Amino acid sequence: MVHPKSRGAARRAMRRGPTIDDVAELAGVSRGTVSRVLNGGHYVSAASLEAVQQAMEQTGYTVNQSARSLVTKQSNAIGFVLSEPQERLFEDPNFSVLLRSCTQALAEQDINLVLMLETSDEERNRILRYVRGEHVDGVLLISTHSGDPLITELARAGVPAVVCGRPLVPGDVLPYVAADDREGARQMTRYLVEQGHQRVGMISAPQIAGGQERLQGYQDVLGRKALKRLVVSVDDYSHEAGVRAMHELLAKSPDLDAVFAASDLLASGALVELRRAGRRVPDDVAVGGFDDSRIARESDPPLTTIRQPLELVARDMVDVLLRQIRGEEAATRILPTELVIRESA
Repeated sequence: MVHPKSRGAARRAMRRGPTIDDVAELAGVSRGTVSRVLNGGHYVSAASLEAVQQAMEQTGYTVNQSARSLVTKQSNAIGFVLSEPQERLFEDPNFSVLLRSCTQALAEQDINLVLMLETSDEERNRILRYVRGEHVDGVLLISTHSGDPLITELARAGVPAVVCGRPLVPGDVLPYVAADDREGARQMTRYLVEQGHQRVGMISAPQIAGGQERLQGYQDVLGRKALKRLVVSVDDYSHEAGVRAMHELLAKSPDLDAVFAASDLLASGALVELRRAGRRVPDDVAVGGFDDSRIARESDPPLTTIRQPLELVARDMVDVLLRQIRGEEAATRILPTELVIRESA
């Protein structure tokens, strides 16, 4: 039987919105006990914990995050900073996988994600002001580029942050989580060589996080055969860049018989240009990519590529960042890659 006093607390909560006092009255515990439950349930008996949780459900009470932030000095939000134009968020499927996976991992901890795009000095300064204003507790940095001062600025400000891919700055300024880009590139290049290809070209993106490692992996396998005329560098992982790079590569090395593109988007552009030039894939030129994104499966022909575990990268990034925020050790993590063989090679 529900006590009349408890029914009164529930009715008042419905009329004006529930408060912590309503929860305490309905649960038959002190206000302090409710507060301890809301802050982790430490030093609360199992019976009281259950009573408070039931009372919160009956009244519809939710934590006032603004009020909690004043006490805990935490915003309960994490910044997801993408250093790319807005359209790239929708073009490159890797970004949507990272965004979705990070959002899910944070939601499991009842933490919100704030998406921010950094495409200019003005936007970078706005992001820095927002972060320094403690509107977020930490930052997930995605697709950083060489020369971008955001990494060093965040490190100098003491903001907890983790980078996706190896940062293109000297020293270990911030921890990062990445696929083993260099070993993945070795896997692809070694496979193309083992298939009998003599002139293996590469479309590289050394100014983007991970890009330098992929170029080095290609060079590790080919050694002196990694001729300058067989390598074309681009500024971004985009389909259009792949088209332009493949056109340049064919002009410089018309006799090449395989090409390793540093991303699936670049490889998809290379396929279009090869078709336009009358080169059959894989009969005349074999093509390999990197990512194993949706694009690799939907290309014509489907791409042989290097699978990087993006969902795990995202979850590890969140874990490393939350460890920093809690003041725990947060080390860099490198995750293994896998060669996926399809019709393009």
